[in-house]
Amino acid sequence: MELENLKAVYIDDEPVNLMLVQAYGMEFNLNIKTFENPVEGLDYILKNDIDILYTDYMMPEIDGIELIKRFREVHEEIPVVVITAVGDDQELKLNALEVGATDFLTKPIEITEFKARSLNLLALRRAQLKLKDRALLLEDEVKKATAEIQKREHESLMVLGRAAEYKDAETANHTVRVAHYSKLLAKHYGLDESKQDIIFYASPFHDIGKVGIPDGILLKEGRLTEDEFTIMKKHVNIGNEILRDTQSAYLIEGGIIALNHHEKYDGSGYPNGTKGEDIPIGARIVAISDVFDALTSKRPYKNSWSIQDALLLLMNEKGKHFDPKLVDLFIENIDEVKTIYDEFQ
Repeated sequence: MELENLKAVYIDDEPVNLMLVQAYGMEFNLNIKTFENPVEGLDYILKNDIDILYTDYMMPEIDGIELIKRFREVHEEIPVVVITAVGDDQELKLNALEVGATDFLTKPIEITEFKARSLNLLALRRAQLKLKDRALLLEDEVKKATAEIQKREHESLMVLGRAAEYKDAETANHTVRVAHYSKLLAKHYGLDESKQDIIFYASPFHDIGKVGIPDGILLKEGRLTEDEFTIMKKHVNIGNEILRDTQSAYLIEGGIIALNHHEKYDGSGYPNGTKGEDIPIGARIVAISDVFDALTSKRPYKNSWSIQDALLLLMNEKGKHFDPKLVDLFIENIDEVKTIYDEFQ
């Protein structure tokens, strides 16, 4: 057994005992760090990783029982050997075992017994370390596998999100920009990273219900008639129907956004006239992202607006169409918005 890399400590107020045990350890290549002062020894073993601890029982300032008790608060598995001159004291042994002692040696120490007991305990320690390494390796592999599964899920989500814009070449990259605008708003609104991530991957589903709208209406150049607009409004319910009864957090949020992203802050939106903060935050965020991108993009029925004109509309609709706080955050971070706009043209 290779012992050179294992760390052993012996704490005893008798220098002769320290020298003897240190010499015994050298007989089988175990380097033992010694402490004559138990307080200094305790401080060391609490702050450093070791593989086996030897300790005397009767010491000034702090005895072996208290030392083991304190040690076990930090290190639960490391073998502890009590070396004592009162080896026939059964009450002492019981107390030591109760606080976490692993084994006992009686003074005067016999080298053969010291070596045999130490090698057994160090073999146990090596097994613990190997098991820990395997557990860490397994944990790392699970993390890698989980990340790969999540990557595939994200890819699938983005592909499905693009399905809603497939019929309309003028809206290429619309869902991508909306996703990035939405994550930007979610971040500055103070949502945690998990919620930001969910909104980012759910926002492309806001218009997925348009797959159920006739092409004659969806691709019409010019304004829709009242009857056509009534049909167009059904896309929010269709989107919710497509995404409901799912287990994915992204699809659940996508359904909520699809249903609510045309609600207005003052309650004048559709389909349910929900108002204010009763509108789910994801939908309030996507409402701004969607309108801003629609305004600044060329469509069959209109030319693109300038960013400045689009921002003026958002400001004019604060408290009416849009959440006022979110509009302010969008404008305050317009440089980041422009970066996204430029990158995904």
